[in-house]
Amino acid sequence: MDEQNNDAVELAASLTAAWLANPNSRVNPDDVPAFLQSMYASVTGLSDGGASATVEEAPQEYTPAVTVRKSLASKDHIISLIDGKPYRTLRRHLTSNGLTPDEYRARYGLKADYPMVASSYSDSRREMAHRIGLGRKAGEKVVKKTDDAAPADKPVRKSRKSATDAAKAHLEG
Repeated sequence: MDEQNNDAVELAASLTAAWLANPNSRVNPDDVPAFLQSMYASVTGLSDGGASATVEEAPQEYTPAVTVRKSLASKDHIISLIDGKPYRTLRRHLTSNGLTPDEYRARYGLKADYPMVASSYSDSRREMAHRIGLGRKAGEKVVKKTDDAAPADKPVRKSRKSATDAAKAHLEG
């Protein structure tokens, strides 16, 4: 029986190593022992002919790095409950941790309207979209602001032809 147990451990370890070697599996290092245990339980369950009961793991308790109130304290960024770092948008951060926004909200007991994007970033993207004409009804024209005079901090650019004429005039005399 001890030899069969060693074979199950070796098989579970090889399967876990193969799973970790796959570049498409994004794994948090803290999740590896749990995966190894579940792989071992599966292998021993198969070797017993399915006679042993499946191991029911209690859901892992996640403690947030900061409070929910602190995560939303700034307009410029949202602080991640996973690592406590500020982000303008959480979507890429969540996918790198193998989570969807819904799973993130469920993990930390957040409401469905918890934002995934900082409000200042959202406002700036909204303004840009309106400037280029998105969000208007069909038939409406984009209203562009025009300035009659060029701003004082930007030099007026001359056309190529006038620059060429100026160079010729300088050379001629």
